[in-house]
Amino acid sequence: MFLSPATPSSLLEKVFQHIDLHQDEFVQMLKEWVAVESDSVQPVPRLRQELLKMMDMAADKLQRLGASVDLVDMGTQQFPDGQNLPIPPTILAELGNDPKKPTVCFYGHLDVQPANKEDGWLSDPYTLTEVDGKLYGRGATDNKGPVLAWINAVSAFGALDQDLPVNVKFIIEGMEEAGSIALEEVVRREKQRFFSSVDYIVISDNLWVSRRKPALTYGTRGNSYFTVEVKCRDQDFHSGTFGGILNEPMADLVALLGSLVDSSGHILIPGIYDRVAPLTEEEKQMYKSIDLDLREYRNSTQVEKFLFDTKEEILMHLWRYPSLSIHGIEGAFDEPGAKTVIPGRVIGKFSIRLVPHMNASVVEKQVKWHLEDIFSKRNSSNQMAVSMVLGLQPWIADIKDNQYLAAKRAIRTVFGTEPDMIRDGSTIPIAKIFQDIIQKSVMMLPLGAVDDGEHSQNEKINRWNYIEGSKLFAAFFLEMAKLH
Repeated sequence: MFLSPATPSSLLEKVFQHIDLHQDEFVQMLKEWVAVESDSVQPVPRLRQELLKMMDMAADKLQRLGASVDLVDMGTQQFPDGQNLPIPPTILAELGNDPKKPTVCFYGHLDVQPANKEDGWLSDPYTLTEVDGKLYGRGATDNKGPVLAWINAVSAFGALDQDLPVNVKFIIEGMEEAGSIALEEVVRREKQRFFSSVDYIVISDNLWVSRRKPALTYGTRGNSYFTVEVKCRDQDFHSGTFGGILNEPMADLVALLGSLVDSSGHILIPGIYDRVAPLTEEEKQMYKSIDLDLREYRNSTQVEKFLFDTKEEILMHLWRYPSLSIHGIEGAFDEPGAKTVIPGRVIGKFSIRLVPHMNASVVEKQVKWHLEDIFSKRNSSNQMAVSMVLGLQPWIADIKDNQYLAAKRAIRTVFGTEPDMIRDGSTIPIAKIFQDIIQKSVMMLPLGAVDDGEHSQNEKINRWNYIEGSKLFAAFFLEMAKLH
């Protein structure tokens, strides 16, 4: 239920008025940033130059606001074909160093996923196009719009000749979509310098679960990614010549993959649920209040039936319970037609999304033991090898921290409602990295609506979200100053 927005202070009213009056300029700035094809995924020299250009544009914008800016050299990235490409610099910027004020550090990224109009975009993905209040363009919501919303909030105070209520720092990278290459090393190296005065860290790189109701995110799942290889020999076999006289690797692999999860989504690996944090009554109540229209959710996802019937069950299994997904088989024949081949070597790929208090190294042992047990019972003459190629821990925050309280108050002021308190089913490694290394409160404060389509065709951010989000960050600064 929406309430009347709280009455802002006279200073905040002036800031809000300034943002409203200059919203077309803010949209124009987003248009200029979206126009830069800062794709970090494809190893193409031209795109790396676009990334370098994007980071320079952001650094220049922050410098013109009065921030001191350090462009940290990240070295080069080497590819299997021998190609070396520059890694775009990471921006470390700061505005204000008053020891009486709290210091809020904002993390964002300016690289994007690949996009081409022929993939199904209604307009050129690198030309910001407004239709019915929706701003379409690659990076509009992930993550150029939110980064600019922070900058808009800072600029509004400066334009009114008002001191910022808090000290603000920015860490902005250009390789998030490619795995945040070398970023953890920068965070460790800067712990005693750039981050030494930081009190709070805010990330705005995810979405609400609603189209109109704001959210605060306090947890993400981790991810353990596995490969399981079954090998007879390196060459394939003709099924007419060899079928029936050997253990086929594909049959072994299908049995192994089929032993991982049942038709209800329950993971069959012994012990996998032992460390999952128990559901508390307080957490249970939070799920009830979340704004999610199940019918709309089903329609938008084009899924006829989910495994669970209630909003609460669906959200819990997306956020606070582990899941196992099978992703593919390498070495199998997957082209059109009827090729009668027996693959001599196949590799299955699957992942497990981890939740508190699961641990990736424990899960690795459980998975290996289970698959070795299943394989031994088949009495196969093939060789099997299991590897965990990625092990990212889950992240969870304390929602009683000051910045969560400040963000709630700011949301009430701007939107007139209590936020949905949500988790994210995906993995955002930087949150856990900050929490472990800097050891300060980390909060996710999303701006985008549930239908923004990050990573997909026709990605967008609503003008309303972008402009009201800029006001939200300004209100957050003032609330943070009051609570600190």
